Amino acid sequence: MTHYTESAALLERAKKVLAGGVSSEFRKYNHPHAIFYTHGKGSRIYDVDGNEYLDFTLSQGPLLLGHSHPDVLQAINTYSEQGQLFAGQHIREIELAEKLAELIPSAELMRFCLDGSEAVQTAFRIARAKTGKAKFLRFEGHYHGWLDNVAWGLSTPSAEALGERENPEAYPWSAGLADHARDEFIILPWNDLELVRKTVAEHQHELAAIITEPVMCNNGCILPKDGFLQGLRAICDEYGIALIFDEVITGFRVSLGGAQQRFGITPDLSIFAKAIASGYPISAIVGKREWMGLIEDAKVIHAGTMNASNPTVAAALATIQVLERDQPYERLYRYGQKLMAGLQQAAAETGQNLRVQGLGPMFHAGFTDLETVTDYRGTLSYDKAKLGKFIAGMHDRGVRVIGRGLWYISAAHTEADIDHAIATARQVLESMVSETTKN
Repeated sequence: MTHYTESAALLERAKKVLAGGVSSEFRKYNHPHAIFYTHGKGSRIYDVDGNEYLDFTLSQGPLLLGHSHPDVLQAINTYSEQGQLFAGQHIREIELAEKLAELIPSAELMRFCLDGSEAVQTAFRIARAKTGKAKFLRFEGHYHGWLDNVAWGLSTPSAEALGERENPEAYPWSAGLADHARDEFIILPWNDLELVRKTVAEHQHELAAIITEPVMCNNGCILPKDGFLQGLRAICDEYGIALIFDEVITGFRVSLGGAQQRFGITPDLSIFAKAIASGYPISAIVGKREWMGLIEDAKVIHAGTMNASNPTVAAALATIQVLERDQPYERLYRYGQKLMAGLQQAAAETGQNLRVQGLGPMFHAGFTDLETVTDYRGTLSYDKAKLGKFIAGMHDRGVRVIGRGLWYISAAHTEADIDHAIATARQVLESMVSETTKN
């Protein structure tokens, strides 16, 4: 029987000095509480109670190569010996920028930041400066960081509370948001191109940008409908506003050039983070020269003492070098799609209403009677309590999955890992059937 006694004790100790015992809100919601880990290697992570987990969380996505890849760690150690932070430029920063420009279709110019939230705000600043307009259009359920002007539309008291699709209600995700933050954006359901076209036509005089996850990874891992991203590109071209892709999750995970390469759509500005550096804190705001030139000309100010430090740049370069050398993408898709199919089959054979959807390198599994989920409103049909039981059952059997049902595949996962995850899921689903029968 899996136990978590040491983690529980450490959590109580942590609560005396860390608010809630954690340094990020999402860590509270592990099973059965925040867990303390000792080390990770490849596709496995280990906790203070000696439990070993087959890991599909990959630290919320960044560990595309798995835990503790030796090439990445060696590059970080070697380059850090020359210095940590110079308050100036260094050669590998140029090398990283040149590599991103080579790989990412929209990356004519770029700046490095520390995380996705910061890079998103940089994109907004550029769009406002170039267009002379103040608002951006965004979509329900899309996550663009935790700062005030994007911390809306991520939760709702009920599906009905969202109101009409043409004029949705957006609820604050947190207390303490500035009142004026709600005035910075227009929000719509995703995947409804005609509604976007109509709304932009009505509000084009005040819109600087449209921002979207090219795949709605943070809620349901929903793919864009055919023509949706192309339609957004055409609308932005028609009205001279910025198309911003938030590729924090999709960047380097779905292909070396991100979702923009996979779907053949070139945005004006894009945000990359997470998988770019195997868990080290770096992000990039990249874009076409006509937009990024405002930073080049110092009309838009972008700064940051910790930007492009030696260890983070070394981590990013090494990660990309391994991806180019090993070319794991065919395997990431094959294993991910095998796992998706195996979970769906196990659910069908146990009579469970588990719905699995996504690309493969990342996907979502949740319990709903809907045949498919195409926007945030559809995700509200998911049975959160049932998902919680499934995630807990997997965790207690040594398979770690993000609590909201998002799964990540890494280059370190093997086919045996995938088979084990499917077999474990079947056990959990069968146990849930037995529990229901007893009740």
